[in-house]
Amino acid sequence: MALLYPRPSLEQLPRFPLSAESVQTLTSAADFRHTLLQLIATARQRIYLTALYLQEDDAGREIMAALKAARQANPQLDIRVLVDRHRAERGLIGAAKQAGNAGWYRACSEADPAGAIPVYGVPVQTRELFGVLHLKGFVLDDTVLYSGASLNDVYLQRHDKYRHDRYHLLHSRELADAMVNLLRQCLLSSPAVHRLDQSDCPPTRSLRREIRLLRKQLTLSRYDLSHAATHHFGLAVTPLVGIGRNNQLNRHLLELLATAREQVIICTPYFNFPKAVTREINRLILRGVKVDIIVGDKTANDFFIPPQESFKVIGALPYLYEVNLRRFAKRHRSALLRQQLKLHLWQDGGNSYHLKGIWVDERFHLITGNNLNPRAFSLDLENALLIHDPQGELVAQKRRELDNIHRHTRPILQHRELETVRQYPESVRKLLTRLSRVRIDRLLYRIL
Repeated sequence: MALLYPRPSLEQLPRFPLSAESVQTLTSAADFRHTLLQLIATARQRIYLTALYLQEDDAGREIMAALKAARQANPQLDIRVLVDRHRAERGLIGAAKQAGNAGWYRACSEADPAGAIPVYGVPVQTRELFGVLHLKGFVLDDTVLYSGASLNDVYLQRHDKYRHDRYHLLHSRELADAMVNLLRQCLLSSPAVHRLDQSDCPPTRSLRREIRLLRKQLTLSRYDLSHAATHHFGLAVTPLVGIGRNNQLNRHLLELLATAREQVIICTPYFNFPKAVTREINRLILRGVKVDIIVGDKTANDFFIPPQESFKVIGALPYLYEVNLRRFAKRHRSALLRQQLKLHLWQDGGNSYHLKGIWVDERFHLITGNNLNPRAFSLDLENALLIHDPQGELVAQKRRELDNIHRHTRPILQHRELETVRQYPESVRKLLTRLSRVRIDRLLYRIL
């Protein structure tokens, strides 16, 4: 039997009370898209969309058109879109040099100045390589639609393919207010944050001092929980935010793992845990706690390039993650054999996998866009919603969501079921061998 560990800090966190009826779990990218468009159309007070990017493609144009229609129907509607500035000012990885989505935002505003949708570029570092805006959560009136997804064709399943994520609706004015207030006070008020849809937006290189000051201030930022309950023992939610090493979100995430008693379920798209997370998982296994890890097959990784297509360096990442997974499985082969540790690989045709989150003992549930990798733990601005569910009111929703996820997973019973480097395409094999010799692969694990 697993040992019982006290939960002092998590139990004492302020939280906003919820009812089971105020929480809804969506299970598909198509549902996510339809729900988002419906919420935009029916919003009466505010729409705050925060994402890594809003892409210039069919889905992005559909979202932009929906925002303009909402503004036209209600000119007093407070609409703000926040995206990572660096990501907005470049093209897709591996593509030819482009103006990026920022050029599209400006074109939209110039074509319709009266109905312009303000799109703010948030630079949390002077270079994208060293940190991006990875906050999640769309606030529409008093509803929070939380997902790790960005806004483009594949995340919204605008055409045939989809990138599977997690999608949750929480109806809570207190939570919505807290999330909007953080955006207003910490980001929108910063001299480093400017509207990308305006032609007078200053270049990033001229904002280095302001960006450094913003990052310093963000390390001290918290959601305002001054009006939250401190002695509520029912269903509730605590929003968490963090940037840089040893931040609040990281600490509570590690504590969540450390205090598990019976079972932990982890979803991550990139099998590249920070050392601190790996350490806690190892301790869970030693304590006899059941651990389930659901990760995407390398072919379901958003960086995967089919062997018949032209190879690019970024295409080696899915193979690096599989190397990590194989090592982990080999190290814990006895736990796999006795099924205390279970590894699940997700794959659904040509679709991709982007799920993140942690369930603990059917009591705690961490909804997050955090990839649980070194980059998320030290570079990017991240957030999460910690659901407290002491009475198990959301257990049925959890099981439906997991059943839906497992429809496309297969178990890994031993490390030999995963390919070795020798079995990879020649271009991948040669690159990984070179990287390993000079140990650059370790650097890549930290920053990608």
